[in-house]
Amino acid sequence: MKLFRSMRLFFSFILVLLLFSCKKDNEIVPVDNFAFRKPSYFPEPHYTFQNNALTRSRFNLGRDLFYDTILSLDNSISCASCHSQTHGFSDHNVAFSAGVNGTLGVRNSPALANLAWYPSFMWDGGVNNIETFSVAPITNPLEMHETIFQVVGKLNANAAYRSKFKAAYDVDSITDQKMLQALGQYMAMLISDDSKYDKYRKGTYTFTADENEGYSLFQSKCASCHTEPLFTDFSFRNNGLDAVFADLGRGLITQEAADNGKFRVPSLRNIQITYPYMHDGRFFTLSQVLDHYSTGIQSSSTLDQSLTSGIPLTADEKLKIIAFLKTLTDYTFMANPDLSEPVH
Repeated sequence: MKLFRSMRLFFSFILVLLLFSCKKDNEIVPVDNFAFRKPSYFPEPHYTFQNNALTRSRFNLGRDLFYDTILSLDNSISCASCHSQTHGFSDHNVAFSAGVNGTLGVRNSPALANLAWYPSFMWDGGVNNIETFSVAPITNPLEMHETIFQVVGKLNANAAYRSKFKAAYDVDSITDQKMLQALGQYMAMLISDDSKYDKYRKGTYTFTADENEGYSLFQSKCASCHTEPLFTDFSFRNNGLDAVFADLGRGLITQEAADNGKFRVPSLRNIQITYPYMHDGRFFTLSQVLDHYSTGIQSSSTLDQSLTSGIPLTADEKLKIIAFLKTLTDYTFMANPDLSEPVH
C-alpha cells in the first residue's frame, strides 16, 4: 500500500511537470522575475501592454531584433550599436553616434531605462508610443537608413525569424506591427531599480554623509525638473545652453516659436556612466554640467523661468551633488543577462 501511494505521488509530480513543460510559449509566465515589475515607489507606468500581452517569446523576439543589424540598410547597425547595455543603454563617450556608412547623427543617443513610464520619446518628444519608437532610428538616413517595408521583407526571408514570430504571435507572415510590438516589449522591460538610491528607498542602504547632503541639495535645487523616482518630469525645457538655437528641438515638432530650444528633461538614472550630456553631447563630465547651471546659463526668449538666475552652487555643493548622482548607477541593470545580447 505504501509503495502504491509513493508511486502515485511520484506520477502526480511527473504529471505536474509535464503540464508546466507543455505550457505554450506565448502564455504569460510570472516567474523568475520575467513578469513586468513595478517598484512600489514608482508611479503607474504609461505603457500597459494592452493589445500586446507580455510573453517570454515576444520579449525574447524583441531582444533578438534589438541586437540584430538586420534592421539597417547594409546590415551594419543595430539598436544596441548606439544603446549599449554596459553603458546604461547609451552610446558611451561619443557626442554623436555613427550610423550606416559612418554618417554621424545630430543628437546624442539618450540612455534607455524605465521606458514603460515615458509618455513620449526622443529629445523632442516626436514619438508618443513605445511601439512606434523604433521607426525613427530605422528610417533615419543618419542612423539605420532603412525602410520598414524592406526590413519586413528581410525578416520574412529569414526562416529563423519566421519561426520566432510564429511562436510569439502565431502569424505565418511577419508584419511591421508585430515587429514593432516585439521591440516595444523588450524596451518596456528595461527597468532600472537597483541602484544605491533604490536600495535607500527600499531601506537596505544608508547614504554616506556626502551622499545624504548631496541628496538634500539635489531635492532643493534639481528635483523640480528631475523628479524622483524616475528623475525626470518628462517636460520639455530650454535649459540655457544657447542664446541662438542650432537645433530648434521641441519647436520642430510643435512648430511653435515658444518651444524653440526646448528638449525633454532627461532621466538622471545611470548618469554617472551615460556621458556625454545634453542633447548635443557637449559636456563630458558632471562637473561641467553643474558649472553650466551655476554660471553658464545663456539667456533667450524661451529660457525656462526657473533658470533666469542660474542655480547658485559652491564647489563643495557640486561635489556633494555628484556624490548623490553616483548613487543612481544601477550595476545590476547593466549586467542583467535577460537584457544582454542573446547567444544562439
